[in-house]
Amino acid sequence: MRILMNLPIVARRAFSTTPKQLKNRVPEHQKVFQMDNGLPVHIKGGTTDVLLYRFTMGITLAGTALSLYWLLFACLPRKKA
Repeated sequence: MRILMNLPIVARRAFSTTPKQLKNRVPEHQKVFQMDNGLPVHIKGGTTDVLLYRFTMGITLAGTALSLYWLLFACLPRKKA
């Protein structure tokens, strides 16, 4: 019974402490993304952002094309056997 009474305290300690302190890197990222260098926001992050943007656009275009194909396929009359 005593173990069950201490369980909330143990659980709270497990989630409230971190093994190491993380450095706040938000101000560094804000400087990079707010810099006026003529680049769009989706490219300012570097090569990784460019690749993710192109991958996302590729998937979007492929999904749109596939949707239009199936919509056209559904609109056509079926052949009678």
